[in-house]
Amino acid sequence: MHRLSVVTAVAGVAFALTACQPEPEVTSSATPTPDASDQVDAATETATPTPTAAFMLPTACEEIYSADMLATLLAENPPLNEPGVTMYSSENAAILELIDSGAPTIRCTWGGPSEYGLATNVTLADAAQADTVRSELIAAGFSDQELGGGSVHRVEQRGITLDDEPYTLGETHYIGSGAIVSTRWINFAPSGYTEDIVATLW
Repeated sequence: MHRLSVVTAVAGVAFALTACQPEPEVTSSATPTPDASDQVDAATETATPTPTAAFMLPTACEEIYSADMLATLLAENPPLNEPGVTMYSSENAAILELIDSGAPTIRCTWGGPSEYGLATNVTLADAAQADTVRSELIAAGFSDQELGGGSVHRVEQRGITLDDEPYTLGETHYIGSGAIVSTRWINFAPSGYTEDIVATLW
């Protein structure tokens, strides 16, 4: 009997996990009565902005979700990171090339080897890599919407297995500052899943 499964839905194997500037020293002046220009210079030093912190890649899958979403996933489709699940987080060549390049990535899957589950990767990406992925997704027919300072891209497909069982599979990807979240799913797409990751990590 032929069944569509998370293991056989796509070819390939799972990817492995990968996981300040000093402030200027201000010296005091011995001059007893500083003039107006000294006061302006001091105010300018105080107003110097602090650089924005870079995106930090989580070290555990539990860290990419809110407490509520994690509880939902554990209740609806455990386990987390079943070794037998080999589904990629995308079939898009640009995303696969980014992950395969050795870019730091954390991989998280939900469900066992079956026709019900998902795979998500969070991968560090610079601006040029992010632009390439976004262009490739749009060219491939993914939707393009703003979300949380970045963009979210979705595609969905429905079909019938050889056993006359209906199925739905798709991909949802978020391109944000410093990282890309890629998710591929089959018959399991929790409401607000990607939005929750974005709100948690950014």
